[in-house]
Amino acid sequence: MQDISGKRVAILATNGFEQSELEVPRDKLREAGAEVHVVSLEGGEIKGWDHKDWGRPVKVDKTLDEASPQDYDALVLPGGQINPDLLRVEPKALDFIRSFWRDRKVMGVICHAPWLLVETGIVKDRRVTSYKSIKTDVINAGGKWEDSEVVTDEGLVTSRNPGDLDAFCNKLTEEIREGRHERRAA
Repeated sequence: MQDISGKRVAILATNGFEQSELEVPRDKLREAGAEVHVVSLEGGEIKGWDHKDWGRPVKVDKTLDEASPQDYDALVLPGGQINPDLLRVEPKALDFIRSFWRDRKVMGVICHAPWLLVETGIVKDRRVTSYKSIKTDVINAGGKWEDSEVVTDEGLVTSRNPGDLDAFCNKLTEEIREGRHERRAA
């Protein structure tokens, strides 16, 4: 894993995030030297979903009201079915995500979290992957869906599921190290 000391990463999540899709990137990015904050709608703790039942709670470092996209170099959006579905109806969460994209910052998005790319319009004309059950949603929103463990398009790193986490974290770290990305006009 590459050294990304001095970089700051936000992980935006709420209750129902896929346990490993938040914890593994959080821990691997910290091991690589990044300062990582879990950002959520409210303070305290959020509870994960671990396979077929509720998982462990994770401490929230900042609420959306306390966090500023300008303070971060990258954003990670973990999946799970519940988490992105709750976030995609929250205007503050969508604005937070759009701000990272507008500022050409790296975004790591896995599993069902591409629903947030659909909701924000970011997925249009981008090469992405996702959990197979939302493939049609991604395609209908103009995304160029691929069945690969990791797909990168102009700083947007996407993966399908927890089985892809090693490739996802490695590519995400590489993209964060490289920094800002030039983007085609949306």
